[in-house]
Amino acid sequence: MAEYNEDAYKLARKAYIEHSCPFERALLSRCVACGRSRKLNLAEREAIACGDAAVREHCLTFYRALHDNAQFALKINPDAPWPFGKEIRAQCGGVRGLADALGSVSDETTDIAALVLQAQAQFGASSAFPYSEIMRAVVHYEPRKRR
Repeated sequence: MAEYNEDAYKLARKAYIEHSCPFERALLSRCVACGRSRKLNLAEREAIACGDAAVREHCLTFYRALHDNAQFALKINPDAPWPFGKEIRAQCGGVRGLADALGSVSDETTDIAALVLQAQAQFGASSAFPYSEIMRAVVHYEPRKRR
């Protein structure tokens, strides 16, 4: 069996995906949804691209703030890379926690982009989001078990 050339894959991914989605792992794990995402197949892998560059900036700001706040809650060293399981807990739990804070549906149908825009309309900047409430959802989120 031929081995994958990871560098070639990363170059092809960069060339093909203009705007990557910061919540790609959450979308691929199907714990949330996004109406502005585009699903792509590259080298027998699935990838998610963002179809709206302006909304992506709002999502990216929330993603960064979510990571800053989740470091303590998930006991992660700020200099260390994020393990996959904790990344899923931060992304899925963070989006669902924000939905709960807004009184919206918090399940696999939750639209990330719409939720972030709604939260910005209600709270203002993403720095004003209720992160203490969101972090409770991050800590309590359990990724689905492998089959």
